[in-house]
Amino acid sequence: MTPGLGPRYHRHVPDPQSPLALAANDVKPSTGPVREARKRSGRSKAQGAPPSPPPVLVEVQRGGTIESRHRGHVVQVDASGAVIRAAGTPTTVVLLRSTMKPLAVVALIESGAADDLGLTPLELAVMCSSHTGEDKHVRTLQAVFRRASVTQALLRCGTDGAPSDALTSARLARDGETASPIRHGCSGFHAACILMSAHAGWTLDDYSDPGHPSQVAIRDTVARLLGRVPATLQTSPDDCGLLTFEASLVELARTYLLLADPEGPASTPAQTASAPALLRVRDAMMAAPDMVGGTYDNLDTELMRRRPGALVAKAGSDGLRALGLLAGPGMDGPPASGLAIKIEDGDLSRRAIKAASVEVLAQIGVLDERDLRALAAFHHPAVHTPDGREAATALPRFELAPLGELT
Repeated sequence: MTPGLGPRYHRHVPDPQSPLALAANDVKPSTGPVREARKRSGRSKAQGAPPSPPPVLVEVQRGGTIESRHRGHVVQVDASGAVIRAAGTPTTVVLLRSTMKPLAVVALIESGAADDLGLTPLELAVMCSSHTGEDKHVRTLQAVFRRASVTQALLRCGTDGAPSDALTSARLARDGETASPIRHGCSGFHAACILMSAHAGWTLDDYSDPGHPSQVAIRDTVARLLGRVPATLQTSPDDCGLLTFEASLVELARTYLLLADPEGPASTPAQTASAPALLRVRDAMMAAPDMVGGTYDNLDTELMRRRPGALVAKAGSDGLRALGLLAGPGMDGPPASGLAIKIEDGDLSRRAIKAASVEVLAQIGVLDERDLRALAAFHHPAVHTPDGREAATALPRFELAPLGELT
């Protein structure tokens, strides 16, 4: 049940001539540090009052009461990389977290390791993933390790939260089996680093060190795909032990546009050079969506299942998701675009990022009413009482209007 509660949307869209909108379209792929984008967006204290809080994207309703609100930012770019829809601040700074994994796998492919090992689409997809630790994820990675003659004991991702698939976790507990690191959601990403290192003849035990050649290669590749100089990338440790990078939300949207359309008009020559690897990553993710996420209760997987060959989706921790929308068929089909969504409070329950992601795709016409019915558990995530009654529901409350409509 979707409760009716007053107006559906909190309208909060930047005016196309406002500093925020102009700044977003001024942040070209070849810009310098994100801090420069902050300056152009009018967020400097020297320019006056602090900015207003981000708009409410999702409200949680318990009975007739709004119990909590999740604020955040959404940005969509068109095939040229220009911002066409936004809620909140397109230039807000985020950490890429797991949205960078497909970009890192580009480094693996360009190293020659993927061809040397004959990596299949399923194997590449699980290396782009935040998988749920099911047996099929484990078997796929173990097969690659055997071909590469390296041991899974090298994995440094730990076991925190592994496996996240409820059925697998229950079975392991019943059998008295302790999960090993290969069931961790980041084991595929770590495997990519190990395989790249083994192929290049680099040391393996320390592959996760920030200065290791594999991590430098990934940083350089991510920087190039963001349109940055590597030295401008601010790094931070991710929970799994590898580095993640700072970027603006609009840069992330443009990078997923690049993933959707590597040879499109927004690509620089340096980025176009990576088109074969980007296409291979994109097509692997779309061909094996359950390897990118999991069999059950994973929104990235469900979105790619419902729109096969039309979009690529990847979530990141702390309320982040990026999507690349491929161009539609024929001359009259919709052009490629990129989307990025950030929930400001980190959304540890992941309810708000699910609700907002489905709502965004519905508002821009990617999902129809039939899709929304099938994705209702993601669109309106609910908490239930022990006897099955709905106790609280997360509801999207925003409008992602085209910037041109506001002139």
